[in-house]
Amino acid sequence: MIELLQATGAAGAAAGQQPGMGGFWIMIVLMIVVLYFFMWRPESKRRKEMAKFREGLKKGDKIITAGGIYGTVKEVKDTTLLIEVDSNVTLRIDKNMVVADNSQLQK
Repeated sequence: MIELLQATGAAGAAAGQQPGMGGFWIMIVLMIVVLYFFMWRPESKRRKEMAKFREGLKKGDKIITAGGIYGTVKEVKDTTLLIEVDSNVTLRIDKNMVVADNSQLQK
């Protein structure tokens, strides 16, 4: 059996074919497909949802920043938010630093 496989492999190599190249390309394509479905696609979906969430922020929303600061939105501009973190303490932050809605996390 082994001699038959070796003879077949030698005949293919003698004909100018490289043994195993078809299998190599199939594995590369399968790896790219797996990466797409398990990494790129879910990450893209998550980014779109986060962008939609940030665009939908309005005055009075309770949020959490990337630095772990809890606050309430007082003013919304194109790229920034003014949040109140304590009485008479306000911070201006970039919209991209908002990571969660505090009211949804407490449920």
